[in-house]
Amino acid sequence: MRVAIVGPTYPYKGGGAQHTTELAHRLSALGHDVVIESWRAQYPSFLYPGQQTISAPEGRPYPRTERRLDWRRPDGWVAAGRRLRFADLVVLAVLSPVQVPAYLGILYGLGRRTRAVALCHNVLPHERKPYDRPLMRALLRRVDGVLTHSEQQAELARSLTSAPVGVAGLPPHLPSTHAERSTAVHRRLLFFGIVRPYKGLDLLLRALPEGVSLTVAGEFWGGLEETKALVAELGVADRVELRPGYVAAEDVPGLFARADALVLPYRSATASQNVWLGHEHGVPVIATRVGALADHVTDGVDGLLVEPGDAGALRAAIERFYASGEPERLRSGVKAVDPEPFWSAYTSALLAL
Repeated sequence: MRVAIVGPTYPYKGGGAQHTTELAHRLSALGHDVVIESWRAQYPSFLYPGQQTISAPEGRPYPRTERRLDWRRPDGWVAAGRRLRFADLVVLAVLSPVQVPAYLGILYGLGRRTRAVALCHNVLPHERKPYDRPLMRALLRRVDGVLTHSEQQAELARSLTSAPVGVAGLPPHLPSTHAERSTAVHRRLLFFGIVRPYKGLDLLLRALPEGVSLTVAGEFWGGLEETKALVAELGVADRVELRPGYVAAEDVPGLFARADALVLPYRSATASQNVWLGHEHGVPVIATRVGALADHVTDGVDGLLVEPGDAGALRAAIERFYASGEPERLRSGVKAVDPEPFWSAYTSALLAL
């Protein structure tokens, strides 16, 4: 089958770009003729406040990649659709409703002979704006199928379109680290990744027990000054290290080597790679029971689960984690994930649409 994937890839960074790239590699390995149609300018900076591109790839770039799409050139969107008419299937990687105008232009250029599937990382954003639902409805009603990463997201998609909606769990797409596992207990936790309100960093700061330190490493999408003020208000500045900004791949193993556990205090979530990221680096994960996080942590075996939105419950879980012998016991239960069965199910679900 001739497949075109439209989405971010290197030099763009992050999980969306890594997923697009790995999906292309996986489909190509199955014998399909695959190309990636990617971006030279994906978002205006005021809509994406973080660093968008990187100089060194995260993982193995896909060789058959075109980077012509530009959010400033609507004529290029239609032209891209016309270029992709050769494909049997066009996969639109949907990470934000901001992409919808460009994708509608691509669909217009494609015409109706080429099947198109919307691959929705999130059907609607965690932090929504009034235009999100109308934009996503406009897109999902114009594709031939929709792939989501959870049943909850599938139900949301079905409320916006009558097109077939499939479900496949988000498969592991992070580069393998083969990291050596520390045996020391550092009494230090790690919060890692883009910082946004729904991820609950404020709850973690309020939950931090005495004698436990925290490293916060990642880009702040707003709220950095408010976070600094909260750290000062709580009197934990001597135990909280803020490292705002993109974390280069070569710096990630060192962060995890200093941590006893990765903490994911999310208020809400859909699919996430972060549990697997922690386990790939050999550390247990303390996470809330939201989205796919609870599916990837075995409570009491390779981490701990706690109800969301409750700083007191989170503090109790951290104190339970640091009971005598518990960090070592939970670390011994951590196993790196095998990506093969996840990808086999994922590609099958995608092609079935």
